[in-house]
Amino acid sequence: MVTINMPILEKKIALITGAKGGLGGFVTAAFLEAGATVIGVSRSIQASDFPHPRFTVMPAELSSGDAAHHLVHKVGRIDILVHLVGGFAGGTPVHETDDATLDQMLDENLKSTFHIVRAVLPRMRQQGSGRILAIGSRAAVEPSPGAGAYAVSKTALVSLIRTIASENKDRSITANVILPGTMDTPKNRQAMPQADFSKWVQPSQVANLLVTLASDAASEVSGTAIPIYGAEL
Repeated sequence: MVTINMPILEKKIALITGAKGGLGGFVTAAFLEAGATVIGVSRSIQASDFPHPRFTVMPAELSSGDAAHHLVHKVGRIDILVHLVGGFAGGTPVHETDDATLDQMLDENLKSTFHIVRAVLPRMRQQGSGRILAIGSRAAVEPSPGAGAYAVSKTALVSLIRTIASENKDRSITANVILPGTMDTPKNRQAMPQADFSKWVQPSQVANLLVTLASDAASEVSGTAIPIYGAEL
């Protein structure tokens, strides 16, 4: 008898925030290849960015709880949430960091996650299943000088995801966060042109790990913060 291996995310609906960008492009492509139906969210995303019959575009930003709830209401069923929205600001020690930088890091890396997860969870709990995935940072567990506000926001994100995993295990909902080192993206290359790019994390590796965590094969993996550091160990 011949066994036919179906795509591991076939018939799953994935909402990917930050679907366009250095990491987002790889993640969206990987989820489509794995058989998922993808709703891609970004402020500037267009249907032509991913010409695929299972891709739907929803331009939006997640700057408030109301915006997140409005987005989720339009989407309908969501089996997988992949939250890629985030950013970095800093470069100064804590005693020289202004309020605007701290607020920016908390808004981009923590509050955006809180808003979209809070909006998605009631639907997943009603379904009795779901996968929640977020992107943290190595800085969450290994802070470095000049990145205090960034590290604080990512550390809080890890705590949030672990709390979500604990609160929703009764509904077969998993929640995990990946902690990448410096990723090899055009933006990072431009910001650090003298760095050794060969040691950086490949976005395709992060995308592949997210696909695995979203699949039924990882149904018992939850509440984890998984490092992926490339050659920069």
